[in-house]
Amino acid sequence: VKAHDPVANEVTRLQLKTEKKQELLDFSEDQYSILEQADALCIATEWKSFREPNFEKMKSLMKSPVIFDGRNLYHPEWMQSNGFKYVSIGRK
Repeated sequence: VKAHDPVANEVTRLQLKTEKKQELLDFSEDQYSILEQADALCIATEWKSFREPNFEKMKSLMKSPVIFDGRNLYHPEWMQSNGFKYVSIGRK
């Protein structure tokens, strides 16, 4: 699993290191590098940098443009019409 959080990367890395689970996550300081050949993206936080990403860049990096959005950052109709399989968790 690849992860990026502009605020919590280091804290999470340290926490997992103490639990001997750090090898389970690959942390990146760049929100786009984690998408290279990704099968899907799961959004679990709503930092400002995630609100208006470069969607074309995202789509070009991902193996398949699938997004599970736990924060409901984007409009489902727009995402689908622009080639994403978009699951907006908690919305109808």
